Amino acid sequence: MQQRVITIVLSIALGLSALTLVSGMASWRLPDREQGYSPKQPIAYSHRVHAGKLQIDCRFCHWAASESRYAGIPSSDICMKCHKVVTASFDVISEERKKADEEKRKPQQIITPELKKLYDSLGLDDKLSPVGGNEPQSIEWVRVHNLPDFACFDHSAHVSAGFACQRCHGPVESMERMRQFESLSMGWCVNCHRDSNKNGVNGKLVHAATDCAICHH
Repeated sequence: MQQRVITIVLSIALGLSALTLVSGMASWRLPDREQGYSPKQPIAYSHRVHAGKLQIDCRFCHWAASESRYAGIPSSDICMKCHKVVTASFDVISEERKKADEEKRKPQQIITPELKKLYDSLGLDDKLSPVGGNEPQSIEWVRVHNLPDFACFDHSAHVSAGFACQRCHGPVESMERMRQFESLSMGWCVNCHRDSNKNGVNGKLVHAATDCAICHH
């Protein structure tokens, strides 16, 4: 009887372990296949707000994409072009102004906690004045799209050909936190080249090479 109970318990435990293993395999990725990868960033930057709601062109921040192999990580100076003035969402600022009018006082400056991290990295206080002894520090953004070192991808060539950023990066304007949308595998890239040669890009004929040395050199 005792042996039978042990057998049943072990069988149940084995079954539960197998179920847990199978369910976890859905999140496994092959080396250099990071589709769905969405790391937490040091500042919670929202592409949904900037590229979607505010309709800021991707190349305003990633200006190098039109001229270089790399799109580049925007510098803090680019962020401060807007955030010297914009310190919170329009809704929050409007609510504060309405409340100030009701209370017959001067509106208070509202700075979101995430924007405060940007100011801190630049060694600035809430009035944008340098804080004594605080040296500006680079923001350690976490790279999302990582191609193997043996693969060469040129952003400028694809932008010049007429590809929208969303072709590779997906609907970034709907992403609260940036994630890798496509697999970016060699097969995916080659199939895209073949399809572009057959159907063109935005009505324009292109010659997208499928020779190995184009990407592996």
